[in-house]
Amino acid sequence: MNLPSSQKKLLAGFAFIAAVVAAGTIFDWDTRKTDSLLPPDLVNETQTQAFSDFGGSTSCRECHEEAYAGWSKSNHGLAERQVDFAADQPAFQKPQPMGDDLLDTTVGVHSGKLFVCTTGAGGSRETNFIERVIGNDPLLQFLVAFPGGRLQTLEASWDIHRQQWFDSYGREHRQAGEWGHWTGRGMNWNSMCAACHNTALRKNYDEAKDTYHTTMAELTVGCEACHGPLKAHNDWQKQFGKSGKSDPTLPKFSPKQMLDTCGQCHSRRAELTGDFKPGDNFQDHFDLDTVDGSDNYYPDGQVREEDYEYAAFLGSRMHAAGVTCVNCHNPHTAKVRLPGNWLCLQCHIGGYPNAPVINPVAHSHHKVRGYDSDGKLVGTDLNKYNVKDFPETGGECVNCHMPQTVYMQRHSRHDHGLTIPDPLLTKQFNIPNACNRCHQDKSVDWALEATEKWYGNRMARSTRQRAQTFAQARTGDAAAVEPLLQLLAGNETPYWKATAINLLEPWAAVPSVQTALLANVKYTNALVRTKAIRALAATVQSPTMPVPVELRARLNDETRSVRIAAAWALRGNLESTNPAARELERCLNQNADQPTGQMQKAAFYVARNDLAQALEHYRKAEMWDPNSAPIRHDLAITYAMLNRNREALEQLQEAVRLDPNEAEYHYKLALAWHETGNLKATISELENAVRLDPHHARAWQDLGLALDTNHDVDKALRALDEAESIDSANPEIPYAKAAILMRLGRTTEARAAASRALKLGTAAVK
Repeated sequence: MNLPSSQKKLLAGFAFIAAVVAAGTIFDWDTRKTDSLLPPDLVNETQTQAFSDFGGSTSCRECHEEAYAGWSKSNHGLAERQVDFAADQPAFQKPQPMGDDLLDTTVGVHSGKLFVCTTGAGGSRETNFIERVIGNDPLLQFLVAFPGGRLQTLEASWDIHRQQWFDSYGREHRQAGEWGHWTGRGMNWNSMCAACHNTALRKNYDEAKDTYHTTMAELTVGCEACHGPLKAHNDWQKQFGKSGKSDPTLPKFSPKQMLDTCGQCHSRRAELTGDFKPGDNFQDHFDLDTVDGSDNYYPDGQVREEDYEYAAFLGSRMHAAGVTCVNCHNPHTAKVRLPGNWLCLQCHIGGYPNAPVINPVAHSHHKVRGYDSDGKLVGTDLNKYNVKDFPETGGECVNCHMPQTVYMQRHSRHDHGLTIPDPLLTKQFNIPNACNRCHQDKSVDWALEATEKWYGNRMARSTRQRAQTFAQARTGDAAAVEPLLQLLAGNETPYWKATAINLLEPWAAVPSVQTALLANVKYTNALVRTKAIRALAATVQSPTMPVPVELRARLNDETRSVRIAAAWALRGNLESTNPAARELERCLNQNADQPTGQMQKAAFYVARNDLAQALEHYRKAEMWDPNSAPIRHDLAITYAMLNRNREALEQLQEAVRLDPNEAEYHYKLALAWHETGNLKATISELENAVRLDPHHARAWQDLGLALDTNHDVDKALRALDEAESIDSANPEIPYAKAAILMRLGRTTEARAAASRALKLGTAAVK
């Protein structure tokens, strides 16, 4: 390329950016010899020793007959089990209509065993016998044995209510070889299901052999999954149970410990240890997924993907008021303690501090079972009233504040965020509201008019403003930064502070944001500290940049998730003997059986400048999940770092093919095309990037430079104007404009641009 010197200087950054900017990856130019990963820091004990403190659920029955009876028939008690031929065979006994989603699947019984015949790993139909059953109500899934100690979960599932087979992944039509196919790692029981369907599970993955020797204290979610090991309790009761003495072996859990025990399974989270025990701190074993820039949650906190209940509940006013799972659910049956609105009115009928008194009829403007048309309570026993007299359920508290989303095609789950329906957010940001979820024949404007008529100015509450700010931030709009900082400095609960931190991450290098994040590295709540460290991690890019003392101090934090986050942020030059480094390595090994775990290991080696090891792990991740655009992207970055530009280009082309709507992939592909000297393709991909993400300042900047090289000066200046409007603190942008304007003889404008660049550059140095 024949470029002016100023453009050569700026475009030289293309190769550098392609080499060092990867999602979640820090490259610190540490050229020391890489330390090999240490063995997992797990207790060195045999399986017999590991489970020797457990008594089993049947040992509880004699003394706790009622609790045992409720548990044994519950979804917990039946979370996983062996095949019950008498109960299960009717679904397999005679040919069943499978529907369009399972045309290649048949079921049957052979020699007293249940089988499913469907497309296998090689792409042809094969027969597999059922080993176990997971789930209970409303659906059953079936496990079959694979080599290497694996159990795989079939897509063909049984709806116990409709008595029919269905594909739990609907019309996705997953193909053999894909990560999410029933034979792939996305449907592997050992990694994806086992821990939450059993008691005290040990995954026991051998990375070198890619095999499992998975064991557990008890099949299914037994008593000790929630109460902890009880053999000592059993032994003490046999000896002293009638003495009247207080049992010293029985653990007494706080409300938070009980909530965390539920959260170990009822949350979307990353495993840190694989060794959670009842009574442990959730943050010592998991990294919680919360509202962030992804589509897992809506900006107001409503669940979107399969997020379960724990995180959404942490963001609720109920949690802030001290409510826990067992206040609403019987811990042994898992059913709600009271029917309908009676459950909510146990607090909201009066007499409880900070719980406003609510008349369901007046509040909901709908008919409510158990209330007359004037909103007067007509009884507390629903059984005395004919449900037909109250056909409308719009006044049910949960229908407005805990709307249901269907997962796995047949499983309706209540959102536990207890959010407030707001049609204005639907109109502005397409955030669903409970009104239109129910009244699907009505418009959003109809719902908005109704809520404004009923509630007036009360709709303009802080939760609306918060959701608007979050939605704005998710578009990359820098105007959201200041409101996010105000929220972070205000009186929001820790969950929402953590969310604000997640959304501030793209601006972590901005001085005011960095100052706020560093302050929250020391916040009292561990979730906030963890998120603040992860947001700051990308700013720690080389040993020439001093590591903030606040960040290094977190290596000795009291909570493991915080220590691991700090170790990850500092992984490029952290001593391998540091205790937090050992915990990080244990975490990496725990997750090494999935493509994302291999990506984490690869990023670890990239940061330690061992690109050969990094490439090995990225290739393994790509082999395990060939249709993942993020894997292709990060693999391309590694190829670029190794100066294997043609392979980097091919991987980025594949990433764009797999996810054509991700602006960053088009931007990186533009950089790769630039390395080959293809200016036309470079411009085309940069234009795609800014079309998909109008706030992508770097793409606008590089587009301006590329257009100028292509002698399209007017468009170049307009692109640079866009870049400067988005990233007004970057001195490179006005500097590039000054060079172009000077060449055009527009000296007054050139001087003004150069002056801005000099001022910004001086401020950056200070």
